Formats: sequence, C-alpha cells, structure tokens
Amino acid sequence: MLTPFTAFATLTSRALFGAITRTAPLTRLAGGEDVGRGWRWPAKGAFRSVAWAVGLAALTTAVVQMISAPLAAARPNVILIITDDQGYGDLGCHGNPVLKTPHIDALYRQSVRLVDYHVAPTCSPSRAALQSGHWTDRTGVWHTIMGRSLLRENETTLGQVFQDGGYATGMFGKWHLGDNYPFRPEDRGYQEVMRHGGGGVGQTPDYWDNAYFDGVYFHNSKPEKVHGFCTDVWFDYARRFIKRQQAGQRPFFAYICTNAPHGPMHSPPEASEPYKHLGTNVANFLGMIANIDKNVGQLRSFLQEEGLANNTIFIFTTDNGTSSGDRVFNAGMRGKKGSEFDGGHRVPFFVHWPAGGLTGGRDVDPITAHVDVLPTLIDLCQLPAPAGIQFDGRSLRPLLNGEDREVEPWPDRILVTDSQRVKDPIKWRKTAVMTSRWRLINGKQLYDIKADPGQQRDVAASHSTTVRRLREFYDAWWEELEPTFNQDCALYLGHPEENPARLTCHDWITTGSTPWNQASVRNAMGGAANTGYWNVNVVADGEYEIRLRRWPVETGAALDAPLPPGADVPGATPFRARPGKAVDVVKATLSIGEHDASREVPPNADEVVFTLRLKSGVTRLSGRFVLSDGSTIGTYYAYVKRLEEGS
Repeated sequence: MLTPFTAFATLTSRALFGAITRTAPLTRLAGGEDVGRGWRWPAKGAFRSVAWAVGLAALTTAVVQMISAPLAAARPNVILIITDDQGYGDLGCHGNPVLKTPHIDALYRQSVRLVDYHVAPTCSPSRAALQSGHWTDRTGVWHTIMGRSLLRENETTLGQVFQDGGYATGMFGKWHLGDNYPFRPEDRGYQEVMRHGGGGVGQTPDYWDNAYFDGVYFHNSKPEKVHGFCTDVWFDYARRFIKRQQAGQRPFFAYICTNAPHGPMHSPPEASEPYKHLGTNVANFLGMIANIDKNVGQLRSFLQEEGLANNTIFIFTTDNGTSSGDRVFNAGMRGKKGSEFDGGHRVPFFVHWPAGGLTGGRDVDPITAHVDVLPTLIDLCQLPAPAGIQFDGRSLRPLLNGEDREVEPWPDRILVTDSQRVKDPIKWRKTAVMTSRWRLINGKQLYDIKADPGQQRDVAASHSTTVRRLREFYDAWWEELEPTFNQDCALYLGHPEENPARLTCHDWITTGSTPWNQASVRNAMGGAANTGYWNVNVVADGEYEIRLRRWPVETGAALDAPLPPGADVPGATPFRARPGKAVDVVKATLSIGEHDASREVPPNADEVVFTLRLKSGVTRLSGRFVLSDGSTIGTYYAYVKRLEEGS
C-alpha cells in the first residue's frame, strides 16, 4: 500500500506532467495552446518555462520511483487459476475415489476454502461475472456462442482494475468473452496475452486445425506456433510473464484460465494412463485434471524458488460443474454442467496468501459467488475501485479473515444463477435462487440444502413464506435487468486496433444453431436454421473491403475444395479429423447496412471480395454461399478491412 507521502508525490508528478501533456489533468490550469489530438501546451504564466516543468516532473517521478519500488514489491501478487468444466467432485481433496490430485490437495490443506461458492452453469457466463463483479445477465453474456459470449464494452474487468492499480497483467488460456476488438483480453486491461480462440481449442475462432497439442495460439494478437500440450503452454507462458515482472520489481496479476478439462477429451498419455479402464472420454477428462494438478505443483514450486510464494494471493477455482466426472463421483450433488441444481454451479474455491494470513485449511461456510471475486481482490490488494460502478457482489475479506464472527455478522444473502443458452433470456429458465440454506429451482421447487444436499426432497409446499421471499427477490432482480437484454454487442469494423477484422460464425446471432467448431465447418453445416448475421459497428465512413470465405485464410483452400482430415492426437477424435466436404459454390451474397450485393463464383476461387462504401454506425453483416443445388451455407469467415482514403 502506498504511504500518504508516496501518494502525494505520485499525484504531484502526474499533475505536473499532465500540465505539459494532456488537457484532462489540467482542470486547474486555464488557457494554453491546442496542438491537436487533445494535446495542449500550458498557457503563458502557468510555469516560468516548459523546461522547468519538465525537469520538475522528471525529478518528482524519479523520487516517486525510488520510494515506490520497495513498496510496490510489498504489494501482493495475484495468481488466479480457473479450469474449465471441472466440478466440485473432480478433486481428491473433495473425496474423489479415483482421481489423484496431490498438488491441489496440498493447496486445499493450506488454504481458506469457500465451501458454498457458486458460478454459472456454463463457461462464458461464469467468466463474465468473475471479470466484472456483475450478474452474468447484466453483462450481456448468457450463452457461449451466438454473440452472447461478448462482454459488453461498459464492463470493467479484473485486468483493467489491476492495470489501473499499477500491476502488470497477463492472461493465459481461455478467454471466451470475445475474439474481436473491443472484446479481446488485450483490449480489456491484459498487457500480456497468450490464448486460443473461442470457447476451446479447435472451435471456429481458433487457429485452423488446432487440437490441444503443438498448436498455434494468439500471442498478443499474433499467431504463434508452440510445442506441447495446451495446458503446459499456458502455465509456461505465465511463468515467463511472472519472471519478467519479478525482474522489474513490479507486482503482477496472472490470470491462468485453462481450456482443460473441457472436451474434446485429449490428454497427455502419461496423465490419462491410470484411468484408461474408465473409457476414452473419462480417462482423458481425468488425465487433463491430473495434468493441471502437475502444473499447479510446478507453479507453486517456482514461486517458492523465486521467493514469491509468501506474498502471492494464489487462487484455484473452476468455471462450472463437471462435464464428465459425475460418472465417477459428484460429491453427492444433483446435476452437472448446464444444470440449475448445485452440481451445475457449486465449485471449488481455494485461496492461499501466507503474508495476508490466509492459510491453515479453514472453511468459509456462508454462500458466496463469482460476482464477489473482483470486489474481494480490490479490497485485499487495496486497489482503486473503478468510479461509478456498483458491484453485484461484495468483498469477502471479512469472511476470509474470520472477521464476520468477531466484528459484524455476515448477512443472509440471496444470490441468483441461471443457464439461459438462448438468443434472449427467458424468465425462470434453468434458474436457482439461493441462500446459505435454500435453493429455489425454476421458481417452483424448494430444497433445504443443509438437510438435503442432494436436492431430492421438494419442500416448497411446507415453506410457502420462503418461496414467496425468494420469488419476490428474483422478480425485482429480473425487472432490473430485463431492459438491458436488447443491448447487442457489436464487433468493430475499421478500427485501427484490428484492421482487418476477422469475423467467424461462432458469433453469428441466430435463433437456431451455429457452426461453433471446426468440424461443423468441415461438414459444411448449412440451411436457414444454421446461419445468422454479425452485429457490427462501422467505426468511420469509408471504403471497406469485405472478403467472404468458407475456409480461413491460413488454409489457402478454395471455396469448393475438400480438405483432408487432420492428424489424430491422443484421446478422443479431434475436430480436425473430420474430412472437409467439397461443395459446389456458384454464387455469393452479401448484406450490410443499405447494401445488398451478389457475385457469381468461378471454380477454384478461394474467396469472394466486395468493395463498398459504408457509413459509420451499428448495422448487420451477413453473407451466404449459394450451391448449385440451390441450398445455402453461411460465409463462416469474413475479413473486413477499412481501406485508406484514396487507395
């Protein structure tokens, strides 16, 4: 934490430097010469000379740096690990009779544990709430595809809060909140990013033909070839990031968000070998968790070796209930991934911070949720809270520190989680309204979770007052959020941060289905129910080049060409193993804004290019390929570039 003197010196430095740079910090300095793009020299008399101001600002900055360096080093680092589709029962420490997770079990024994911690029942919604501190339905993220996995621009993320608080920020693995500007992690406060595309390796936004081993991932927006299993890559890049920040004596926030153990089920053979008697899918699911466990152990050893373990807040959690582990063990819970019952959304949460006293293997019993993580980390790290934002969650520091028993009793909270997975939210759809004791399911069934943790006995009839109280809370909650549901996110076209923009069918808005993985593209998934449109924001008037493609650029393949199946990998059949179907494309159609255009397609063309003058604003973009038999498929990929004026 900064001392009052350091804080004063920092503000002084910023104000003086601001006086000769941007107008915004100069609220107390009048006049000045505008030199363009918001830059302004101070008015005559504001300082005796610009040189004096520069010198004083530089001197103040130097003093601040000397004072702040050791203080910054004393601020806690933060590592937040979130795995994918791993449920509460998918750990040895929670009683799994088959799976071995010795390193996470050791973390469990040393941590403060949230034993009634809840997320959303699916991937993107959980991540949206974790990043923003807001209910998933408030953020616009209530699905994993169809433009409903994009975290709205008005949301402030964990990355932004830590960056604004002076931390180095890194994100490694699965983002699943948008692959285009302004929704990518590199646009949301994360300075170092190594990620795959979409919701998993091999999905349509991902680099073509990725399959868990030896892939090509997006490193700070650029494709980069790597070697090894995907989880190993995420942890490796995170360690490199941490090492650089340690060398620079800068506190860091590392968000390690694995796509494992999400399907398809691929695992390093040595990790899945002990479980092969359970069948390919379960063996590789458990093998991926065993590999995660190995990486957690290696990372903790690395922190010890580097002298960072004592003052690092180390968090392990997951994003929803198990997808496959319930076939072995589900900790007595009902439901799994996607379910409104506890098995769909009650997950592990362990936090370990020796310097902050968060050790000793203590359980926190009251109900908590994903929306609490951001306000809690702001509190623990003494970060500036974002102005004008009211979180749906609250800081858990009193619970983590045990202060709730000594200072003020913790309130009996009501929390909501749901699994919408539709274009537009539907009231009471797969919904749980929860307290520490009660679960109201879909507005009708009531379960006393203390007496009936398996949610087998509906007691709504005998507890009508409780049902009414929880329904009234939900009605008010829904009424508050419902007006925001029509605020569709728009992918930017022509913005300098991503020009050209690469659009994929993963983000088509549709009421049907969408080809969310590369196997669907290979199979030429089509028809009216399997196509949609992109909601886009044309950032400026101008000439735009729109390239419609069936296969992404990196394939070099023609529209009508088949593709051979890709190489196999250990475990289940990968998306790329499906042969790419040949289609006879004869015409391409394009609709955007006021433009409707079509073009005949010659054989062997790899794309169809339209050049149009577009007006700025939010509109819809859609493309279709018409086949010789009259059927259609969508243009799975579109590359849109704003051309320089006069080009």
